[in-house]
Amino acid sequence: MADNMKQYILGMDIGTTSVKVCIYDYHTKEVIANQNKDTAANIPSDQGIEGNKQDVPKIVSAVHFCVSRLPRDLLKHVTKIGICGQMHGVVLWKNEAWEKIEKDGVVLRFEGTRENMSALYTWQDTRCKPEFLETLPKPDSHLKCYSGYGCATLLWMLKHKPEKLKQFKYAATVQDFIVTMICDLDTPIMSDQNAASWGYFNTEKKEWNRDILQSIHFPVELLPKVAKSGEIAGKLNMSWNGIPAGTPVGVALGDLQCSIIATLEDSQDAVLNISTSAQLAFVVDKISNFSSNTIEHLPYINDTYLVVAASLNGGNVLATFVKMLQQWMLEFGFPIPQSKVWEKIIALGLDAQELPTMKINPLLLGERHAPTMKAMAENIDLSNIQLGSVFKSLCDGLIENLHYMMPKEILQSANIKRIVGNGSGLSRNPVLQKAVERFYNLPLEFTSGGDAAKGAAIAVKF
Repeated sequence: MADNMKQYILGMDIGTTSVKVCIYDYHTKEVIANQNKDTAANIPSDQGIEGNKQDVPKIVSAVHFCVSRLPRDLLKHVTKIGICGQMHGVVLWKNEAWEKIEKDGVVLRFEGTRENMSALYTWQDTRCKPEFLETLPKPDSHLKCYSGYGCATLLWMLKHKPEKLKQFKYAATVQDFIVTMICDLDTPIMSDQNAASWGYFNTEKKEWNRDILQSIHFPVELLPKVAKSGEIAGKLNMSWNGIPAGTPVGVALGDLQCSIIATLEDSQDAVLNISTSAQLAFVVDKISNFSSNTIEHLPYINDTYLVVAASLNGGNVLATFVKMLQQWMLEFGFPIPQSKVWEKIIALGLDAQELPTMKINPLLLGERHAPTMKAMAENIDLSNIQLGSVFKSLCDGLIENLHYMMPKEILQSANIKRIVGNGSGLSRNPVLQKAVERFYNLPLEFTSGGDAAKGAAIAVKF
């Protein structure tokens, strides 16, 4: 293909633990290059284990690392940039929250300036206790507002740290911040997907609940402008790592929506994503009658919605179990690599498929609909205390919890014929896969789909 015919899209996912980028070929529909880097961005919170914060400059650094390591001969043919990221969280900043390191009119890298921005308060933040949330007015929306949601976090700060809130001029998700930075926008622009993930946003009117928020003295000037998913937020005002100046950048999207864009092949598919957390979703044309406090309708693309059961407990629970085993062995003086622990417990879990199992309710992080719920184990006896049996029970418990949130009858009524798997927490764990097929009685398949970075690249075409 002649150089002037090449049309590539840069896709980027600002995840909870890592940044992933890819170059997507518009014509062949294939990813032709990719990079990823763990952000290692978690920082201590003054709220202890109830707080969950990340260092934004470290996330910016990971973005630079990934993009700078993509082939320059491909980057020069990038015609659009699509970005998505972890939903619900909020970062605040004021002017000059970043600086461009440039040479000869080309941006070599961006750097965040800590003195002009807050930490990222992530979706895992639980400082907003039920008793606090109960004092807040009901949103004018079919969606509720939970702890870890941007508006809830800002309302908590308004009550407990009002002076800190007054220091800042802008607020958005971290992926919106990245778009604002690389386009050098005057004010952040947020997609309806990310706005819905903040709470106090009406997805049908596509507007914030300004009157409700003003009635409780919320600083509504912090609310970003909202654009329809798929629209262009701005353009690169300078060349960046070989990407031409003027390249359009799409408004940032949610990582859940983008992972589904990259994975979904048929309207009769449901997508199960298990990475840090877990989500089961399928697409509908409008807000349906699948009503439950465990199911939500989230904005998708082309004015459609995702019917979603979003659990806070997924790969994070299994990772905690592995770390616990590592720590126990270390206390006996036997350090074991994490990879070896995974390899062994998966093998033992597969061997234990026919053994009696205990019942594990694995809600280490509670759930948004039940924030005070704790993990527990029942039906323990001498027949099911082997490691393989325990691990199988844990995997069963994660899927049983998801099945409680979205029973198989809902998938049947939506005429779903198969579940398409996504996320490393599921694709690398056949014990978990067997639990999915057992609880949902549907085939679980892994397609040639991809991750959220690929989905972000595809979505920017819409």
